[in-house]
Amino acid sequence: MGRITARTRVTRITVGARTAHREDTVAVEEPLEIRVGRTPYAVTMRTPGDDVDLAIGFLVSEGVIVRGDQVASAMHCAGPDGETGYNVLDVKLAEGVSAPDASLRRNHPVTSSCGVCGKASIEAVHTRTAYPIDDPLALEAERLAAFPDRLRAGQAIFERTGGLHAAALFDGRTGEMIVLREDVGRHNAVDKVVGWAAREGMLPLRGMVLQVSGRVSFELTQKASMAGIPVLAAVSAPSSLAVEHAREAGITLVGFLRGPSMVVYSGAERILESSTAVRS
Repeated sequence: MGRITARTRVTRITVGARTAHREDTVAVEEPLEIRVGRTPYAVTMRTPGDDVDLAIGFLVSEGVIVRGDQVASAMHCAGPDGETGYNVLDVKLAEGVSAPDASLRRNHPVTSSCGVCGKASIEAVHTRTAYPIDDPLALEAERLAAFPDRLRAGQAIFERTGGLHAAALFDGRTGEMIVLREDVGRHNAVDKVVGWAAREGMLPLRGMVLQVSGRVSFELTQKASMAGIPVLAAVSAPSSLAVEHAREAGITLVGFLRGPSMVVYSGAERILESSTAVRS
């Protein structure tokens, strides 16, 4: 596995205090070329680590696969010197699984801030929903309100760098945190979570809550819908297209989840209010 963090020389300036020169830790960002059957499919900028999960989750969100058993193997490719590199990963699909349509391949690298960049057409961005989201999950607001702090407490690399997003799956019925992943790209963190779940045979992710550390844009709701996740919660704001897609897909979308308060943009029927709540 490649480096997750790196050390660099920095200058710390504080107004009214002495300037300091020291070493600091930063999160590593490197390209990963994802190949399907040895054919280049996409390049994404990511934090090295959990690359197989990232690639499988990415293919789920693209609609190339809908289950983990549709992947026969996934491995890093050897470089020109014959040694295994960590920036090219080839996914071999299981027998009978169709290769992705060439017209849907990404036309340029997916940056750490853009999860749908490089699509060949606007229509291709609106990937179909693999699983109908008719989940009867009912989640207490108090339980949901605890997830951001638990997500933050699990961000080991963020503690060292301050530069990574995180995504985690929580069991909506028990409150157990199932898996957490970090990455410089919020969409990559989600793909790593979904890819892990696919390999564990958990798709669709019924009864689960996807908690993310930042804002919610369209690509996150699209990834959640492709994985069959009924609740998507974030500590910051959603975009208008994220709200629109969540409503169309049947996802409960929660934003500004901070402390005891939250804003529910769609699917409010899944969130159970406290018996002491006062309606306004």
